Parts: sequence; C-alpha cells; structure tokens
Amino acid sequence: MEQDRDSARVRPPDLRRTWLFGPGADAQAHEAMRSSGADALIVDLEDFTPPARREAARQLLPALIGSWREAGAVTAVRINALDTDGPADLAAAMPARPDVIAYPMAASQAQMRALHEAITGWEQRLGISDGTTEILPVCETALGVADVRAIAGGSPRIRCALLGAEDLAHDLCAERQPDGLELGHARGRFLLDCRAAGIEPIDAPYTFSDVEGASREALHARRLGYRSKSLVRPEHAARINAALTPGEDDLRRAIAMVGAFEAARARGEDRALVGGLWVEVPTYRNARRLIERARRLRGR
Repeated sequence: MEQDRDSARVRPPDLRRTWLFGPGADAQAHEAMRSSGADALIVDLEDFTPPARREAARQLLPALIGSWREAGAVTAVRINALDTDGPADLAAAMPARPDVIAYPMAASQAQMRALHEAITGWEQRLGISDGTTEILPVCETALGVADVRAIAGGSPRIRCALLGAEDLAHDLCAERQPDGLELGHARGRFLLDCRAAGIEPIDAPYTFSDVEGASREALHARRLGYRSKSLVRPEHAARINAALTPGEDDLRRAIAMVGAFEAARARGEDRALVGGLWVEVPTYRNARRLIERARRLRGR
C-alpha cells in the first residue's frame, strides 16, 4: 500500500490543477469523481455528508481511497473540526492512508498545530513515515483568508491552502453571482498571501452548473496566478484542467519570447520586442516557467 501511496504523492502541488470535492456516502458520486480526470479527489465528511451518514461514509474510506489512488489521483479527506466530529473522522481516515487531510473553516495557527499533532500520533501508531500526510487548510471565512500566512506557519505539512466560496460569501455578506465579482478581493489577497507564505493557493470552486462558466473562471484565475482550482462538479474537471494547462499557442509564444530574449542578450541588448511586448528578465523567466510547466504536465 505504501508504494502505491508514494506514487500518488509524487505529483507536486503546482501540478494538482483540480481538487474535486464529493460526498462521503454516495458510491455513485465516488465513481463519477474517479473517472472525472481531476488531479486530486476530496471525500468530504463535513458539509457534503449529513451527520446521520458520517459513520457509513467512514466505513467506505479504505476501499474508496484505494480505488482513487489506483486511478492516479492525489487522495484527500476533509474532516470536521477537531472540537466536533473531527477525531472520529481522523480515526477512520488515517488507516486508509490518504495523501491529504483537509480542515474546514481554517482560521488559526493553533488549529493547524493541533491537527499536526493528531496526525503525527496516528502516523506513529500506523507505521506511516513521519510527515507523509499533508494538511490542507480550507480558508472559508474572512478571518481565515486574512490570516492565511499565519495559518500556513502552523505545520510543515501544509503545502497548499484552499479558498472557500459559499461560506466565505456568507461571512462577507456578499451576494453570490456567476461572475464571481463578490470574491474578487479575497481571491487576489489569498493568492498574494499564499505566495508570500511559500505555499500553493487553490482557487475557490465555481459552484454553478454551467461548464462554460467554470472554464471562464478558471482562465481568469490562471491570469491572476493560480495554478490550481477546486470544484464540486465532476463534469467541470476536464475543462478546468485544460484552462490551467498551457496550450499550444501559449507554448509557441513562450518559446518565441525565450528565443528572442536570449538572442538579444547574446547581442549585448537588454531586452527584446515580441508581438508588441518588451520581453525583459521577469517576462523571460515567466516564459521559461510556462515551458517547464507544460513539459512537466505532459510528463504526467
């Protein structure tokens, strides 16, 4: 089992383009998630699983995590808060050996420390290599978004953080609409603070049904700097993956920038003009990063 688990975890955070949430006790939904093509799959024991069905969902975890891992996905379990059903969720999740434990309503460094200690205890009891299990804080309140840098410092297990949508909109007293304007400031601030903390930001889910809207929002998120996005509908995964993957036109443009800049430097010039854009050192580095990202994604 550990060998299979390690093979799933080699996908680094920046290549986990899509994080798909799904219910804990719905076998039909589990299969749809497995076949969606999403890079990371989150079985949600919190909002997506009513309390009356949580014990049934816990019983499904070993087979479910194993099935998703065989499909090549990064596997995650979102537990409830540690002062509610979280300990029971963790007791069921850890023997299934998920790659990630997601924590809802993340709002403080103290929460992350407590979860870190709890996971460490389970890893020791189960013979799992220390530090193997990641923590994913789900920041879905104003406080969680404002304090994400502090939250990220709560555990070395934190490699990513996820921006909420519906709970965050509720906390902001915002009116939720498909264009997402109400989350604009939070989306930009979250990205900035996650980058400053050295962790990968995961954009909020598009919770409306249309695929075109999901693709459009993912393209907007990519322009801001996001490389990962959460989602709640399996049919959105392929289009969001495509939006967060450099296309052929993107790649050709980046290659042209790199070539022109390097030729200019070889001539002793400081920059190069490509398609009306002056390519300077930062732009050159961005183009190289895009080329490398495309190569790594194709290697997957």
